[in-house]
Amino acid sequence: MQKIYILFFVTIILNSLLFADSGKKVFETYCWGCHHQTAVAFGPPFSEIASKRTAEEIHAMITDPASVSKVLGYKRNAMPAFTLNPQELKAITSYILSFKDKKENNESKEANGTKVKESYPNMAANKESK
Repeated sequence: MQKIYILFFVTIILNSLLFADSGKKVFETYCWGCHHQTAVAFGPPFSEIASKRTAEEIHAMITDPASVSKVLGYKRNAMPAFTLNPQELKAITSYILSFKDKKENNESKEANGTKVKESYPNMAANKESK
């Protein structure tokens, strides 16, 4: 029985490492031209994005940046929309959030006013129906 537990945990660890690697691959394919992991480029670094945004907000910004940037309070948007498959979207979101400062918690995010109350999936659905 102990061997099964060990095998289970090894499998989980290997899958998470492969998933992180696929997130890095998505980053290198789509994001690297404008974003860097910790340094400011044309767009904000992943460390800044991860400290300000939830996974839902990151998903929405990748798939429908024109609408979401207005909801998040930006005056303009320079990011193109990307059509990623669900695995790529999950991988890049996890990769971005891996740069989050471990000390930060949800209370400080809400105090900074970065938590958005509006649901994003409806925004993407509305865009497609136009």
